Amino acid sequence: MITFLTKSKRQGSAIPPWREKQILIGFDGSRAFVSGRTGTENYSYHLLKALGEIDKKNTYRVYLRSDLSGWNSWPKNFEFEVINWPRLWTQTGLAMQTFKDRLDVLFVPAHTLPLVRKPGLKTVVAVHDLGSEYLPSMHQVKQRLYLGFMQKIQLKTATKIIAVSKATRKDLVERIGIKADKVKVVYEGYDKELFKPVKVDVLVNSLRRYEIKLHEYFLFVGTVQPRKNLERLIKAFSIVIKIATLPSVARNDALRLAIIGSKGWMSDGIYELPKKLGIEDRVKFLGYVPEKDLPALYSGAVALTFPSLFEGFGLPILEAQACGCPVLTSNISSMPEVGGKGAVYVDPYSIDDIVKVMIKVQSAKIKVQSIKAGFENIKRFSWKKCAKETLEVLESV
Repeated sequence: MITFLTKSKRQGSAIPPWREKQILIGFDGSRAFVSGRTGTENYSYHLLKALGEIDKKNTYRVYLRSDLSGWNSWPKNFEFEVINWPRLWTQTGLAMQTFKDRLDVLFVPAHTLPLVRKPGLKTVVAVHDLGSEYLPSMHQVKQRLYLGFMQKIQLKTATKIIAVSKATRKDLVERIGIKADKVKVVYEGYDKELFKPVKVDVLVNSLRRYEIKLHEYFLFVGTVQPRKNLERLIKAFSIVIKIATLPSVARNDALRLAIIGSKGWMSDGIYELPKKLGIEDRVKFLGYVPEKDLPALYSGAVALTFPSLFEGFGLPILEAQACGCPVLTSNISSMPEVGGKGAVYVDPYSIDDIVKVMIKVQSAKIKVQSIKAGFENIKRFSWKKCAKETLEVLESV
């Protein structure tokens, strides 16, 4: 069943001849308005919002899984349709809709296109990473099989592919066999209104709710799962807190490791590790944290510790830099590309290297340098820029 929330058409005079032709863009918004957004959900929402700010010319038909309150506050060239399909929403509900609507192009912001769709329909799909290809043992079997099929078969049928980093583009070309000229790199952005340094008086109250103190904790943000390399991080932290002399703003016996993120697959060993190492009182698993609380948690940390084994982009790096938080991250995958000169890098497979850099980032000199370089680095990224470059792809197919 399809619920059509609004079908407002742009009013006004004819389009001047110097303007390009209007097109009807289908947008898979099934992830954009879910509660507790993370990852691809945030990408979908912020990109759609930015497109609404920069594009008053084209018409967008946004497909949803459920009703959207406040849809009438969006620009008049945005239409919203609810596709009430309980299972296989993309492969059945959205697929059927492509035969009904006269779309010029369908955009899917997260990997999966309808396998069966209207013949001749142009499609653009965003690919965020190929983690299941590089780290198969760290993904569920059904996820590996599904993503493997989609990546190797389905992506080749897309008209254009947007990769969120050069590293992801390289993976698509070398691992999946996609032609290089078919893939356009468009960086993600970050929420500039939300992620900024938090004043100390506000910080103290915010941190108290999570039972951590200003500048007395390292921070990790991301799903709790093996590919995030949390076991090595926890082991490295257990060594750091036993070192007698540290260039730290906090007392050595006060340092904590705060881990923010929902429980992921194969995570039991991660949760059990602090107790095995005898440091269960020094590692805090905070679970999912509302996005509005993240700026304070970034701003009050000694550093973001993000030694992931694989990332398509790594948004926490930008969020931390925007909040004036030093960043420790991996020297592989997309992380150097995103962190630029505003991060300190480690070999994520070396616990000794992680220990060394966790000590290094506590230095006042390194802290000042990292924060300054981080503020400079984030100038390269914005959702407005992401929307502009995405729109160029959608209009060019």
